[in-house]
Amino acid sequence: MASRKPVRMTKLGLRDIVCFRIANRKGYATLARNHLTEGRTLIQAYARLIKACRRHGLELPEADLAALDKRCR
Repeated sequence: MASRKPVRMTKLGLRDIVCFRIANRKGYATLARNHLTEGRTLIQAYARLIKACRRHGLELPEADLAALDKRCR
């Protein structure tokens, strides 16, 4: 079995992320570079976004709730 080539991770900042409350459902959504994730809480939605972006070679910073709450619309 051949090993994979190491992927060069592209770093994204918090400015590249859009967080918003879903209107007709319970929960939050986060969006970054055509990756849309949903979660019951803002932290859960962001954690899922980190995993989705990592699969495609994008690296997001670890953010706390206060930083995410400022970005939320």
